[in-house]
Amino acid sequence: MKLSLTILLCVAACAAAVGHAQEIVVGLITKTDTNPFFVKMKEGAMEAAKAKGARLMTAAGKFDGDNATQVTAIENMVSGGARAILITPSDTKAIVPAIKKARDAGVLVIALDTPTDPQSATDALFATDNFKAGVLIGQYARAAMAGKPAKIVTLDLAPGVTVGKLRHDGFLQGFGVKQGDPSIVCSQDTQGNQAKGQTAMENCLQRAPDTNVVYTINEPAAAGAYQALKAAGKEKGVLIVSVDGGCAGVKNVKAGIIAATSQQYPLKMASLGVDAGVEYARTGRRPAGYIDTGVTLITDQPKSGVDSKDTTLGMNACWGAK
Repeated sequence: MKLSLTILLCVAACAAAVGHAQEIVVGLITKTDTNPFFVKMKEGAMEAAKAKGARLMTAAGKFDGDNATQVTAIENMVSGGARAILITPSDTKAIVPAIKKARDAGVLVIALDTPTDPQSATDALFATDNFKAGVLIGQYARAAMAGKPAKIVTLDLAPGVTVGKLRHDGFLQGFGVKQGDPSIVCSQDTQGNQAKGQTAMENCLQRAPDTNVVYTINEPAAAGAYQALKAAGKEKGVLIVSVDGGCAGVKNVKAGIIAATSQQYPLKMASLGVDAGVEYARTGRRPAGYIDTGVTLITDQPKSGVDSKDTTLGMNACWGAK
């Protein structure tokens, strides 16, 4: 009887050890854990990991641009047995050596939302076509101006971040102007922050009080720009366009604060990334190249020749608090 019990206990313990050894671990590293965009991304990753029977490790930078924390997170996840790591890189160049070490150790690395520089530093990129997102709001702004001379302010992200450059360049192409065009009266970096967006807009209004078009890297920066315009009594004469499609941003489109925004889908990025990571762990198959997770122009004031959807659809598909 004792022998049988001992054998049964051994079988149970051995089975548990094997099950633990076969556990699939996927890592997710976001720029911060406070931005609603990355909160939604984390939710999507957690749901996908649970559905696939995988364990999700998570980490985030302390602030947007915090490369050091992301490097440490990669090292910890590799040591912790992660077979795949999903990352939204804060510094698209500086993170590359840490990613290379992880890949050399056999870990699949997928960039979400923001491509590394070079993009080939990761196995794959699951993201919005940020250039297209910029083109859409540029085309919209041009159509909305209807031939009226433009005085454009660009409220950008920060140097060295590819997503910011892609959106900025896309907007210029969509609007039909090139960098350095005299219609661009002021450009300032905001780090995608509302308070810094407000300060940047205040500075630009001092330089160009006749501004009539404002491009913003994201909707928090757009909200800051609006506050500066409102304080100056100019909010009704300026067209604001943006990118993100968060719930707060879509509400601002509905309220007329932002004329149009390009909506992206962080939950989809994360869930597809986890699926790919689990597939790699089980079969060794690696995704490769760029996977477009979609973008939609959201506005309640559609313009001829520019594809768009209204804020009802935008609210149904948005992320953050509704």
